[in-house]
Amino acid sequence: MVVKIPKCMSTQHPDNVNSPFFTQSSELGGEDEIMEAYYSFSHLGCDEQMWDCEGKEIDNYVVKKLITRYNSYFSQNRLGKDVFLTLRVPNPTVEKSEAKILIETLESIPRSFDASTVLFDDDIAPIFEVILPMTTSSKCVERVYRYYRDFVIGKSKARFSEGDITVEEWIGKFYPNKINVIPLIEDFEHMIDADNILKTYLCDKDDKYHRVFFARSDPAMNYGLISAVLINKIALQKVYNLSQTLNIDIYPIVGVGSAPFRGNLRPQTAQRVAREYPYTYTFTIQSAFKYDNPPNEVINAIKMLKERKQKVPINVDTERCTEIIKRYSEEYGKQIILLAPLINKVSKYIPSRRKRKLHIGLFGYSREVEGIKLPRAITFTASLYSLGIPPEILGLNALTDKDIDYIKTVYFNFERDLKDALSYYNPNVDFIPFNVRSRIAELHLDHAQDQEHLELTSAIVNSVKKNKNEDISENILMAASIRKFLG
Repeated sequence: MVVKIPKCMSTQHPDNVNSPFFTQSSELGGEDEIMEAYYSFSHLGCDEQMWDCEGKEIDNYVVKKLITRYNSYFSQNRLGKDVFLTLRVPNPTVEKSEAKILIETLESIPRSFDASTVLFDDDIAPIFEVILPMTTSSKCVERVYRYYRDFVIGKSKARFSEGDITVEEWIGKFYPNKINVIPLIEDFEHMIDADNILKTYLCDKDDKYHRVFFARSDPAMNYGLISAVLINKIALQKVYNLSQTLNIDIYPIVGVGSAPFRGNLRPQTAQRVAREYPYTYTFTIQSAFKYDNPPNEVINAIKMLKERKQKVPINVDTERCTEIIKRYSEEYGKQIILLAPLINKVSKYIPSRRKRKLHIGLFGYSREVEGIKLPRAITFTASLYSLGIPPEILGLNALTDKDIDYIKTVYFNFERDLKDALSYYNPNVDFIPFNVRSRIAELHLDHAQDQEHLELTSAIVNSVKKNKNEDISENILMAASIRKFLG
């Protein structure tokens, strides 16, 4: 069977303002996410759903629920063949408190296979890939691969005692025999080393293809907008070169959100983003994309993304990009340190859109600033936009005119993304560093100004200054509705 590689991965990222029609709650969770997966496949046209097993109560019966509730659809559009459910599992190397959820999740894969086999009487595995976040080495990926192969599947041949039957004879065969582990790489050091991570992992495999997932939101939060784009460009170029060397097809995934800071992938910008990352095979379709835009525009954009062809990556000067990243991200980091108390204050009023634990991570750029704590990327971005400080503008003063001239040659949408962000910029906010204001003026970007958003952010800033908290949440939501994304 020829394996289809999906191109549009619906995700559960909570960056939406509006709730979908199929839920009564502003927070999606549990059974809502079962319906969401079906809706993303059947109505929007996504060919993959990422199922997040981190930070919430896991549902190990998602496959059984989907194929029994929506049997008429899945009998014609088979999970594992036509559309795909891909589990995002905890990384035990990093997430010690959720480590054993990985074990539960991997054990559920053969059970999902059995549920599908009973209903459809064939051997198509509904789940055969998992995403491993925060990957920092080939060992992280290898451990998950081997645990499934050697312990989940391997135990089937074990006997209870000498002369007794095997586990397989007792409870049946275990399928699929192996799984693909997709590394999700999220930090600068390891994204630009992704080719070596993959090379080491693949050296003893006979895979015909492999997928790799590059983060876009966390690099932006940690290193700034320009860095996030350049890091992804370097990583994509390196894994393309690896694919040519090893003669193996590599299908990169890039995790883009609707805010320009997080990727600027909206139905209206899908063509632009596809051109920006030509070697990317799969784009994430996050919640704001799905629920904060007219359905017909969502469907058409997804159709376009599915029909596009993978092309060679944009060639970048790795050494020059790295030098720009280091200088720019240092300045960006200094500005975030100054804004951190304000971001944390406003973040308490950003509404939740998923029933899950809020992950709070250590935010550190160097030894001098270790210990700065900030919310995760969506809440972080929403907080700054709500204050009239689009995070895209931070750190720009570190870039020379020559830097910007070069950046424009490799980051095609640089000016357009900045213009989109500046629509929601409030120049009257005195929290914005002066050198950032002056750099924006020097760039002479002819951008539209959303007057209603300006007034709302002024009101939010005024409330924050006076500790009048009554209207903050309402104004944050009204401003987000104008932008068509929360953060």
